[in-house]
Amino acid sequence: MGFCTETEYMEFLHSGPEFERMLVCAGIILIRYWFSASDEEPERRFPDRMNDPTKRWKLSAMEVPSRARWAQYARARARCVLWLTSGRRRGTWSMPKTRTASGLTSLCHLLSAISYEDLTPEPTKLPPVDKTKDIHPSIEEQNFIPELYPR
Repeated sequence: MGFCTETEYMEFLHSGPEFERMLVCAGIILIRYWFSASDEEPERRFPDRMNDPTKRWKLSAMEVPSRARWAQYARARARCVLWLTSGRRRGTWSMPKTRTASGLTSLCHLLSAISYEDLTPEPTKLPPVDKTKDIHPSIEEQNFIPELYPR
């Protein structure tokens, strides 16, 4: 999409693994996740965004022309993934059916990959709410925005 020159891209491919190596040497736990949608997902999203006025804002100036470059983008991504995932820092792919499933699955994987201490506090018993005094002004004294979309 023209975000960088070929020289800048090659610099990224060479600097990325070195930067990650420095992070790991500094004691940082580095786990890379690659999230991917099926080839059908963009084809489902585009018509939905074109036809639904509440989703039309999601069609960015970059997203529309990128559709014509899907194969080119996929090849560039594959090249980048292969270059950056050689050796120990391979990364993990996530491609479940939904974004929610992908996020939850990845979160579970992350939590199982790193040892940590569960610091969840014990349940707290809430005291009853004092409802003896009405602290809110009456409805007549308040200024409301007219409801445009009734329930």
